[in-house]
Amino acid sequence: MRTLAVLSLHTSPLAQPGSGDSGGMNVYVRELVSSLAQAGVRSVVYVRRWRDDLPDHVDVEPGFRLVHVPAGPEDLPKEKLPEVVDEFTAWVGRDLRALGDVDAIHANYWLSGLAGHQLKHELDLPLVSTFHTLARVKAENGDPEPQRRVDAEIEVIACSDSILASCPAEATQLVELYGARRDRIELVPPGVDHAFFSPGDRGGARQALGLAADHPVLLFVGRIQPLKGLDVAIEALARSRHEDAVLVAVGGASGIDGDREASHAHELVARFGLQDRVRFVPPQPHHLLSTYYRAADVCVVPSRSESFGLVALEAAACGTPVVAAAVGGLRTLVDHGRTGFLVDERDPAWYAASIDELLDSPARAAAMADAAAELARGYTWSTTAARLRRLYADLTARSLVRCQ
Repeated sequence: MRTLAVLSLHTSPLAQPGSGDSGGMNVYVRELVSSLAQAGVRSVVYVRRWRDDLPDHVDVEPGFRLVHVPAGPEDLPKEKLPEVVDEFTAWVGRDLRALGDVDAIHANYWLSGLAGHQLKHELDLPLVSTFHTLARVKAENGDPEPQRRVDAEIEVIACSDSILASCPAEATQLVELYGARRDRIELVPPGVDHAFFSPGDRGGARQALGLAADHPVLLFVGRIQPLKGLDVAIEALARSRHEDAVLVAVGGASGIDGDREASHAHELVARFGLQDRVRFVPPQPHHLLSTYYRAADVCVVPSRSESFGLVALEAAACGTPVVAAAVGGLRTLVDHGRTGFLVDERDPAWYAASIDELLDSPARAAAMADAAAELARGYTWSTTAARLRRLYADLTARSLVRCQ
């Protein structure tokens, strides 16, 4: 590989996870490209300029350059981003022609997929696509997306030279819901940075965060939006037998849906009289989340859908058992009954029962913590990067997939 073009139109890998539209995808792009750079693959990441004071480019580390692409007004809301895809694509196309040594394109999310699809044909380059979330999967779980997104995903999937799936469940969804060909799907799980996310002293972590040492601590990490299910975590706390337990919710809200969900969360706290037992924490720098994971007895992940579930993996790496929804990649990351519990129902009472089972048995919780950390050790970004290096090299030697 000479140069890899990575497209991340709608959000930057340098943005704060848990704020705005930043989340697991930001971590994925940053950690993956960093690992590729360290393995000798030069990557240029293209993101839409979202603030007028941003530099034209940032050299994050040797082999990892991030370019801010002028495409539409800086404060353009997410729902209007499809309107600037062509402008973004044209600018990136000019830059790639100037570089002249690009071997492949890796697009993240459907908006970047649209740009990558067009650039693939213009520049005769292989296209690798990672969707992170899929519209038809979200719709099955009560979060419908615009038809234009569904149509775009169908188009990009049909012409991608390779589609990355984080887990077997996502691969099955691509085949069954979109008609993707299995021979074009590569199973490449993300990793976790074990230098930051590893088991540590719970008491010390709680002291650092100002949490009492003698109260059970539940943790929720993620953007405050309907998809992530903070309301389920709050009501599970209310239904728990452990009336001294507290819930720490780390993340921020963005947009109309996020603001509405944040208001709903605060209303639930008031309704159940949990004002002294729920602590809302703004988004934190990613590496600092390890302190929150270590401080918690249980990490609650009640998402409606998750293609992978990076929060569950990072919690496991820190030796924290997870109580999670039995959806998507969470079914792979949580070994039910060994590293945590999977919950089939959205009913908060089911989450409360699993939480209480862990809090009632410290010995079993400790065994699960050890098993979770052991499971997480199998996920590394260097392994992910090595798999993709082989894939990119293989694609450059193949004939490109053509639109039907």
